[in-house]
Amino acid sequence: MFDPQKLLTQFLGGGSKDGQSAGSMSTDLLKGLAGGAAAGGIASMLFNSKSGSKLAQTALKAGGTAVVAGLAYKAWSDWQASKAGAQSTIASSPENTVFLPATKPERDDLSLAILTAMIAAAKSDGHIDAKEQQAIFGKLGESNLDTEAKAFLMDELRKPLDIDAVVRSATSPERAVEIYTASVLAIDADDPAEQAYLTMLAARLKLAPDLRARIDAEAQKIPA
Repeated sequence: MFDPQKLLTQFLGGGSKDGQSAGSMSTDLLKGLAGGAAAGGIASMLFNSKSGSKLAQTALKAGGTAVVAGLAYKAWSDWQASKAGAQSTIASSPENTVFLPATKPERDDLSLAILTAMIAAAKSDGHIDAKEQQAIFGKLGESNLDTEAKAFLMDELRKPLDIDAVVRSATSPERAVEIYTASVLAIDADDPAEQAYLTMLAARLKLAPDLRARIDAEAQKIPA
């Protein structure tokens, strides 16, 4: 079995070092967003035509799960605080929370959910045709990913858009927030079809309108 966490990092073009803690990784990545990113990952192929996508603009290519988790955690915590009528007192990192679990099996599962959500979001405008798929497959073949990782990505790209599968991976309200956050980062904010997909996804994930608005606002803060 391939390493889902490593695949997500490679997918986004991340360059985090092995053994780096999730907390320090999250802090370092968020600080580094404004300064440009590491070499583009596989996602740069998939999102190349989406000029409005944060991934296409390279803002997130410095990292993987930690960045998505940090944005989702901030939006969720602020929303929870607003419901309680109190000021948010969140920790500086989502490490060891549902958003960035401590155990490898949980984090592997989360990484797969994020990958699936991002690829589904990229399909939502219907623009990944057979020719584009073949181009991506060709570049995947040249990558240093192992055979199982390549097969997983190819299978996900070949599958028809399945929002049900994305929704099923939301095993908790917090996971739903993280899946929606990953999807927001993968779409072109100005594409009507992709915006319609996000609206449908938010409804299926049962996100409150004000929670969705907080997630969207956090995503907008990321520099291109």
